[in-house]
Amino acid sequence: MSFGTAFNLFVAFAAGAAILRIGVAMLRGLARPVPEPPPAGELRKVKITYRCSLCGTEVRMTIAPDEDPTAPRHCLEDMDLVAPVE
Repeated sequence: MSFGTAFNLFVAFAAGAAILRIGVAMLRGLARPVPEPPPAGELRKVKITYRCSLCGTEVRMTIAPDEDPTAPRHCLEDMDLVAPVE
């Protein structure tokens, strides 16, 4: 066997081993159970934007006690949920 053939075999074996390791790591990541939601009262990250229908003021909520918080009030009215662009 020549040096070029041996080198090609080594590269092919190393690439195959790397692809196998990455595939197994991805499958292990998918096999983990979904973490339980945080306990009640603990703040959660959210990304919700509200707009006041009377004056046009916009508010972005980034942390809330639950995933579906009540709308804040502005100008003595509940603010409207703004649909995300994405």
